[in-house]
Formats: sequence, C-alpha cells, structure tokens
Amino acid sequence: MNALPGLGHFPATEVATSRFREAGDLTLDLFHHDGRVDDRWLGLHAREFAILWRLAARPGRAVTRAELVADLSRVRFGCNAGNIGEHVDRLAAKLAGFGLAGLVAVHPEGGYLLATGPVPRVLAGPLPRGH
Repeated sequence: MNALPGLGHFPATEVATSRFREAGDLTLDLFHHDGRVDDRWLGLHAREFAILWRLAARPGRAVTRAELVADLSRVRFGCNAGNIGEHVDRLAAKLAGFGLAGLVAVHPEGGYLLATGPVPRVLAGPLPRGH
C-alpha cells in the first residue's frame, strides 16, 4: 500500500483531509498520489508527490529542507529522503513540461515553496549546496 502518513499534518485527534489540493492549473489528487493539469496526469513518483503535496499545504510559505526530510522519511518506498534537491529538481522539470515552470521555487532564506506570485528564484538547474 502506498500510504503517505504524516503529510496532512494532523493534530493529535483524527481529522479528515481533503482528497484534492489546488495550485493554479494543477490539481493534486491524494487518492492517485499524482497531479494533473486539465485531463493530463503528471506521472509523479511517490516522493515528488509528497513534496508537492506538502508545499501545497502552505502555498507561498517556505518549507525547510529539514521539514521535507522528516516528511519524506515517512514515505516507505523510493529513493533516499536525504536527496531533497534531486527530488525537487526532477519535480520542477516535470512541472515545466506541463507549462508550470516556476511553481516550485527556492526561498532566499532556505527551503522551498509553492509560488503564488512572483518567485525569488525559479528552479532551473541543480540547487545550491545547503538547501
């Protein structure tokens, strides 16, 4: 089973979460663990989806690398959670292929964010060390 525990950031009590999160033209679907633009699925890997789902929970606000590593360590399959930069780079490349370049950005003070307007720096290549 492809469970993504902890990605809803629930308080101690059980709280239902929405199946969908919207980010402009992108719709994230928790049931399919994928995103789509119109009727085209992005084909996200588990960790790419987990990153995007997490960033979409707080659009426009930075999520630190440490927070993403903690979240991704709960996803029980795929690549090493410590390679956040590589996962984010692959995610940004996929998004660009769907006309969503710049949706995921690096915050100038560290971490990543889901852009809701002008972004500080669009991910176009490898991330600087320390992010």
